[in-house]
Order: sequence, then structure tokens, then C-alpha cells
Amino acid sequence: MPLPARPYLVDAHCHLGDVAFDPDRDAVLERARQADVRHVIVIGTTPEDGARAAALARGRAGLSATAGLHPHDAAAWSADTAARLKALLGLPEVVAVGETGLDYHYDHSPRDAQRRAFEAQLALAAELGKPVVVHAREADEDVAAMLAGAGATVVLHSFSSGAKLFEAGMQIGAYFSVSGMITFQKWSPAVPLTAYPADRLLVETDAPYLAPVPHRGKRNEPAFVGRVAEALGRALGASLPDVAQRTTDNARRVFGARLASTLLREEDS
Repeated sequence: MPLPARPYLVDAHCHLGDVAFDPDRDAVLERARQADVRHVIVIGTTPEDGARAAALARGRAGLSATAGLHPHDAAAWSADTAARLKALLGLPEVVAVGETGLDYHYDHSPRDAQRRAFEAQLALAAELGKPVVVHAREADEDVAAMLAGAGATVVLHSFSSGAKLFEAGMQIGAYFSVSGMITFQKWSPAVPLTAYPADRLLVETDAPYLAPVPHRGKRNEPAFVGRVAEALGRALGASLPDVAQRTTDNARRVFGARLASTLLREEDS
């Protein structure tokens, strides 16, 4: 049956497997449904986390998963890690590589280890023909340089970087995913949201982190992605239905046929 006319939202980045959701995960998803969030991309940050994300996506409608190694854990990169991630990425419910990238703010893993793991995951994404979800914090120059030869579709998650990484993303046709940070009073983007390409914008929660205003300081959850979409609409001078339609169409394009085919219909509500 055709999709309903009313536009729905896609939360393009959510850590739904996090222990913060263990007490009430089903209720969280029901609240998302009530808020017209019809698909959630469940992020995997380690092989174990990716397996949990895949299991969630396999067992519930309206979910897809990713599998990758976060820069915080990059020191654990090995041939075994690569093999485990590749196996997960062969599952139909796993639609992207990542979360991977570079984080020079916390430096939980040595920077050379972060670059090695990131480079390997970019290559894996190119080999498998899947998009790669990229984390960048205080590492714009190195991320920009590494993306130049990525050979894979890139999603720059919770994007708040400077002009250098923005331009690098523009050069390779990257998608820019915005989070609750755009609702923060002190958020001051280096590149205005009006400069972002309309056909490459996504909205996300990064839940349970980065809850948008007026939920700031609380646990974030997929139902709150509408607040991000509203803020994006204000910045662009667009209505919420327009932003929802645009970002949902973009999510379908980047994450592929599984998202389109499993997006919950109104009649499933």
C-alpha cells in the first residue's frame, strides 16, 4: 500500500541499545510512534554494540542498524574486529558502517589508532557499497583529509564542525545530520544552516545524549527528533511538514531500500 500523505520523521542516529533504554525501550518506541517518528537508525559503536543494534532492528518494525568501531574504542581495532563488523554488515538490517571517525577532544584511543581504524572502516564501506556514519570532534583537518579519498557515501553525524570539514563534505556529496545542538541557545554554527544542501540534510537525536530544548538535561529519545526538525525549519524558513518530508526522503536515499520498505505505515499505527 502507498505511504500516507502525512510526512513522517526519521531519527538518523540513535543509541537505542544503550543501557539507558533498558527499563522502557518499548515505551520509548511507542512515544516515537505517537510523535510521528516512523524509523530509527540504531547505532553500533563496537562489534558487540552492533550485534545488539542488529538484534533490535531484526525484532522490531521501523528500525535499522549500523555496525562500526567508535574512535573512543579504536585501540581495539584488529583483523578480528574487522571480520566481525564485516559479518554484521552482511545482515539485511544493518544499513551502514559506523559510528566511526576521529575524536581529538577526549583522545580515549591514541590518534594514530583512531586514524587506522577510521581508514579501515572507510575502505570497508566503499567495498560493501554502504554509507558510513562519521563522528568528528576537534579533528576537522584530519577527517577532511581522510574523507577526500573515502569512496563511500558519508553521513557527518551531529554536524557542528567548521568550514573546512563542511567544504570537504560538500566536495564528496556528504549528508549532514543535525542534532539537538541546533536548539541550544549558545549554539553558534560556523556555517549557517541555510548553506547546507537541502537534498543532503538529516535530523537525529543522538539519544540518549544531546536532548533538545525544552528537554535539555534529560535523557534524550527518538520522540524528541521533532524538536530538531522544528528548529531546522525555523532556520530554513520552512514548515515542519516540509522539513519532515525532505529529511525523510533524504534518509531513504542514503540508507537504502530497507528503510523505505520497513518505514511504518499509518495503518500499522
